[in-house]
Amino acid sequence: MLIDRLGVPVDPDLLELALTHRSYAYEHGGAPHNERLEFLGDAILGKAVTVKLFTDHPDLDEGDLAKRRASLVSSVALAEIGRSLDIGSFLRLGRGEERTGGRDKSSILADAVEAVIGAVFLSCGDEIATELVLRLVQPLADDPERFGALDPKTSLQEVAARRGAGVPVYSVTATGPDHSRLFSATVTVSDLVTATGEGSSKKQAEMAAALEAWNRLVRHKRKAGVPDPGR
Repeated sequence: MLIDRLGVPVDPDLLELALTHRSYAYEHGGAPHNERLEFLGDAILGKAVTVKLFTDHPDLDEGDLAKRRASLVSSVALAEIGRSLDIGSFLRLGRGEERTGGRDKSSILADAVEAVIGAVFLSCGDEIATELVLRLVQPLADDPERFGALDPKTSLQEVAARRGAGVPVYSVTATGPDHSRLFSATVTVSDLVTATGEGSSKKQAEMAAALEAWNRLVRHKRKAGVPDPGR
């Protein structure tokens, strides 16, 4: 069970909410979903990582600290954490997300990790939530390469350049009423990869699509033992 993997006594109802994607909520009459918990978890994550870096690296200036923090709280990093916990197996998704591989979409996994952190904070308090964050990010903090991935769009463009694939091309569509728009972005990197992502803004959708494409090009290839040209 996910509670066992987290190693903290999080409230089961809050954990279920943290794992409920908006697509599931939409198909079930507007049931609650995890975006409020995601908002809370993002703040807790940022504070815990900021304090850790400030304490552990008294020799670094503000710019270097900001760079490392941005990397550790990025969607790229959070998606890796989500996969290490196998959070995808526990998600509650709508039928459309199920069909399109939502359980392994980097943006969905990253959001769920933040929501789980928020659920742990509400269940166990700040100290235990902070301990969880630090335990989850430590393997990434120990990886020097982690500090090269500041954001998915930048990282994807760098990978594309190394492979001589040109600039990633984005297209975005929007659906839904004005007060609740859902944006869907598609990014294409030459003939290497095409990926999609969704968000409540054009920027969020493009970031989600870039994260998915970057993950396919870099992380999956590393697992298979394929070198990334130019590294």
